[in-house]
Amino acid sequence: MFFVKNEESVLHVDGSHQLLENTRLCSGFYSPGSPIQIHISITLDQVSPFALGKTWRHFQSRGFAPEVCSFRIEELKVLFSQESDVDGYEVPSPNSETQYVADAAEVPHDREIERSASVPVKLFPQNLKDRCVSIKDFVVLGSERENACGPPETSDKNENRPDSRPGSPISLRPQEQQLDRSISSSPGLVRLGSDVSVLNGSIDDLESKVMPSAAGAGAAGAVADRLLGPKERRRLAIVLVGLPARGKTFTAAKLTRYLRWLGHDTKHFNVGKYRRLKHGCTQNADFFRSDNQEGIDARNEVAALAMDDMLSWMDEGGQVGVFDATNSTKLRRKMLLTMAEGKCQVIFLETICKDPAVIDQNIRLKIRKSPDYADQPDYEAALADFKARLVNYSKAYEPVDEGSYIKMIDMVSEQDGQMQVNNISGYLPGRIVFFLVNTHLTPRPILLTRHGESMFNLNGRIGGDPELSATGDIYATKLASFVHKRLKSQHSASIWTSTLRRTILTATHITGFPKVQWRALDEIDAGICDGMTYEEIKETMPDEYQSRKLDKLRYRYPRGESYLDVIQRLEPVIVELERQRSPVVVVAHQAILRSLYAYFTDKPLDEIPHIEMPLHTIIEIQMGVPGVQEKRYKLL
Repeated sequence: MFFVKNEESVLHVDGSHQLLENTRLCSGFYSPGSPIQIHISITLDQVSPFALGKTWRHFQSRGFAPEVCSFRIEELKVLFSQESDVDGYEVPSPNSETQYVADAAEVPHDREIERSASVPVKLFPQNLKDRCVSIKDFVVLGSERENACGPPETSDKNENRPDSRPGSPISLRPQEQQLDRSISSSPGLVRLGSDVSVLNGSIDDLESKVMPSAAGAGAAGAVADRLLGPKERRRLAIVLVGLPARGKTFTAAKLTRYLRWLGHDTKHFNVGKYRRLKHGCTQNADFFRSDNQEGIDARNEVAALAMDDMLSWMDEGGQVGVFDATNSTKLRRKMLLTMAEGKCQVIFLETICKDPAVIDQNIRLKIRKSPDYADQPDYEAALADFKARLVNYSKAYEPVDEGSYIKMIDMVSEQDGQMQVNNISGYLPGRIVFFLVNTHLTPRPILLTRHGESMFNLNGRIGGDPELSATGDIYATKLASFVHKRLKSQHSASIWTSTLRRTILTATHITGFPKVQWRALDEIDAGICDGMTYEEIKETMPDEYQSRKLDKLRYRYPRGESYLDVIQRLEPVIVELERQRSPVVVVAHQAILRSLYAYFTDKPLDEIPHIEMPLHTIIEIQMGVPGVQEKRYKLL
């Protein structure tokens, strides 16, 4: 039995009744359970009490606090479409647990963080200085450091650089900044070469590589230098700005994952993590008042410690630091700019959200997941405290209008979101802007699966364009049945395949959804080894076999590709997956899916060639504000 009520009336609903009134925010009670609150539009699909009950149990099983669950309608539609017979195929997943996003940020060098920090002494009163072992005066580095961290050399004329100069900010709307390779067309193969100008060094440097002198080894070294070495001669700090519950940490984590996947040495520094280690998790809203000078000094102290850690890491070779905090006043941002002077370029990334429903959803997620409220059993008390904290921050908030900055304004919205860019130039900052303008928070599943077993799989041969085996044909039929059950109400979902026959045949029985063939999803090019077995390669080309064995990530098949090449050509696919607001089924190949899976799960590059990607298994990646969740289904 399920009861739904709004401000004016109470409706009694069971399996034989229909809701006749439009209700935007409903609250109900599923006997014998706990109260729930749901954002729901009755004009959409009819929802049975059994589906609501199953959704409630689904969230309980994944560790959500039972006091309150709040969802947007997109989340409900995804969850209601899950059928019990589909769940019957589920198998254990290596990444089934969802970690609080801030917990994945960089751990302070010293967990007590009672140490020196390179910050201006005048920012802190005497009573605060006494808390640290010592605080040294800030010293601006000389010309030698500035030369080492100066702007990159003149770039190749083919390099894609945004033409942004100081002055009026540029406003970009997501719908105007879509990929050339849209969902309606099949993109061509993306070739390397657009960023050759940023490669500093020569092919002679490859002699120091440890791989044998095989045909594929030298080229692999060049790609490794290009991807894993610094792409610009300046280090970059992305400093988040925004009120609490505006998606800063979510954005910081997603950007960090993207840059790491591309090969940039990137780390996420969360100041809240430093604050909890330094001062504990028990500060109430008064700690964040704008007239509480001791609280301001304490927060500035941990921000300086985090910044000091980030700059020290950059001195050791780090390239991009993502500095995650509110940074809501000009004084705080000036402190950070002073610390970074002569050491790295700073770009402020401000997240602005004016949608009350989105803010409310983020607040509830924060209370359920944040360590700040882990020891608070009273949900309503925690909610009141966090809202008071938010009010305190709002009173002192000063929007960014200084330096280089990116403003993300209501980017959750599909129609009204926009981005403002000011004084942004360079290869990597331009790449970051393009990625951010295509991201959003809308939850949706992405299903990854290899093609069905092929004739080459039976013979142990690599590459080629073979047809499916008899077992592969059976999997194609089962996959179609699974997709129709899993996504039956998701009419805007799409099916992506490579241009090779084995993926096209695997998806041939899936009907009712648009299909897109991407050349970028084709299997890694084995070059002259295409169609051979590894035993044949070992016998006829022992140097190549040994080179690949020593470094599968960087090894490039003669006249073929390496895993790093594959990552480069998959970047448009990743950006398009981030841009999609509907479910996507990707039917591809082992090396391709290893690379895509590594992006979503933030796996180190060196692990990509060794990720298990079994045949006849579906990996469901659920993307949304809580993070990335994974489920696996074994069909054969």
